[in-house]
Amino acid sequence: MDKSNTPLMILVAGPYRSGTNDDPVLIQQNVDNMNEMALQIYQSGHLPVLGEWFALPLIETAGSKGMGDDIWNELFHPVAIRLISKCDVIMRIGGPSNGADEMVRIGRENDKRIIHTLEELSEG
Repeated sequence: MDKSNTPLMILVAGPYRSGTNDDPVLIQQNVDNMNEMALQIYQSGHLPVLGEWFALPLIETAGSKGMGDDIWNELFHPVAIRLISKCDVIMRIGGPSNGADEMVRIGRENDKRIIHTLEELSEG
């Protein structure tokens, strides 16, 4: 855990749809990768969050008919952007992703710490 022993809230930002051609199996692999990192973050004494954990239930409740429709676009990234202000750290994982890169960019603009590995938590 960090030097102050205070758990950090860490937003895991990685590809969701990027590189999947909207194949549900590949999207699930991306989600699984983010969830695995979230578990490791939790096990290291911190509180992980994914924008997807907040956005997907809202998208479903709002009546989205599928990825990329107006409801989806109105909620998916904007929810994660709102979440950034509540997080201490953004962990960028995985391959190319415009959305994850946007989370990092906005995080930097808001003076959030950006990391790519768990080891970096103990470095700063």
